[in-house]
Amino acid sequence: MPTTPPDTTLTSTDTLLTGATASAYARTVHRVVDDVAARFAAVDQPWSGASRVELTALVDAVDLDSPGIGTGGALRETADLYATHAVWFHDPAYAAHLNCPVAIPAVGAEAMLAAINTSVDTYDQSTVATLMERRLIAWTTERIGLTAGDGVFTSGGTQSNLHALLAARERALTGPDGVRLTGAARHGLQGRLRILATAASHFSVAKSAMILGLADDAVTSVATDAAGRMDPAALADALAATERAGAVAMAVVATAGTTDRGTVDPLARVAELCDATDTWLHVDAAYGGGLLVSPTRRRLLAGIERARSVTVDFHKTFFQPVSASAVLFRDAADLARTAWHADYLNPVEDAAEVNQVDRSLQTTRRFDALKMWTTLRAIGPDGIGAMVDAVCDLAAAVHADLADDAELRLVCGTDLSTVIFRYQPDGVTDAEADALVPAVRRVLFDSGRASVAKTVIDGRPCLKLTLLNPDVTLDDVRRVLTLVRDAAHGLLAGRELADLAAPPCRDVHPHLARTTTGDPR
Repeated sequence: MPTTPPDTTLTSTDTLLTGATASAYARTVHRVVDDVAARFAAVDQPWSGASRVELTALVDAVDLDSPGIGTGGALRETADLYATHAVWFHDPAYAAHLNCPVAIPAVGAEAMLAAINTSVDTYDQSTVATLMERRLIAWTTERIGLTAGDGVFTSGGTQSNLHALLAARERALTGPDGVRLTGAARHGLQGRLRILATAASHFSVAKSAMILGLADDAVTSVATDAAGRMDPAALADALAATERAGAVAMAVVATAGTTDRGTVDPLARVAELCDATDTWLHVDAAYGGGLLVSPTRRRLLAGIERARSVTVDFHKTFFQPVSASAVLFRDAADLARTAWHADYLNPVEDAAEVNQVDRSLQTTRRFDALKMWTTLRAIGPDGIGAMVDAVCDLAAAVHADLADDAELRLVCGTDLSTVIFRYQPDGVTDAEADALVPAVRRVLFDSGRASVAKTVIDGRPCLKLTLLNPDVTLDDVRRVLTLVRDAAHGLLAGRELADLAAPPCRDVHPHLARTTTGDPR
């Protein structure tokens, strides 16, 4: 990998970024950028393939209590350790999780916000940054159809879902007079609150229920159809059963882009049921949020405008660096339910001040909205939407390519950019195909040559491609699938040899004499 000459500009006493060190900062960052750019250009597989034992040894070899080695030395050492062994999401053979290559204008904005180090919790710490985030939140709510809505940026979909369900809980624990319940009344009702979601919903829904102090059985599973989408009839039954049991449906969570299948629940039909029963509808569009700017697939989100809260992850299908997510609300009053005031930060008497700590679960918070703002100004929403369509189109092309494949069997369809499949040619049993899933994934990952994911669909282990790189071609994906086939062939061949009573590789080696029974060697 490329190296940079020693940097003797900064010493241990002048490492802070100030006016006096501005020129040293520029030289330092330029060297880092040049090194990272060279690494990007040289990458030829998703990661190095170093073993965990090797990586642990490298990490443990660094003495964090030793005297400093200077900025230049520390950055070179860090690049050799971290960048050399990082996972590169832009490589065409990376197809595992919901990680995307990032927009260059966003990376430029990231450098800007990191250096200036704005915290967007109070207006006096952020000024124009708060106003820019507020404008971007308004843009997003308008795209959703929440025209009078509000929201805030978060660290990711998990926090966005938690925040939405916190607001839903507070609404459920508010009396008819609009006053927040307390004491025994609050405790008794909280134990009866239920969240209705499918088994395909994100794990953060159940985790949120735990954090929010709900009952252990607070999350009620709603059945899905054959495609993995929430079944409205099953939801109607679940809502009725919840009421009959003396419980309270605190919220229904619909998913716009399930993590595994990439499918979108029937939002409009779910919204009808929620409206009819006055139940909070939260739509987790962490994955599918990019459809908001898709020129051809926006229709998949029909009904999202009827949600009371929505999660959108910009660091997925908007191609932003981690972290950049938002939780959006149809009614600004719902977001206000979670506000908390402190005299030193956002006193009640200054309620007219634009202090976003009133909206956020965080206090100190990065100006992550700047990345999305800059990307929108650089390529526009249509440019982002074209990239969303590109990854969805690629997934459709892979599905068509595998439709009649004799070895790789498609398991289910998708609305977005995932491909779920199994290696199971004729003659390979279900049990054998099950065992191949983790083994193939491990062989590819350990080699560093490709990264695919594994999951379970209808009780069966499956391999999964998550395609979030709009520059990847069908031929690129075919190369990954060839590696999958080759790994499966090798694993099956190895098992066949191991099962032989006298496999040739056990007593014959081209560089060794044949051994005979009784030979003491």
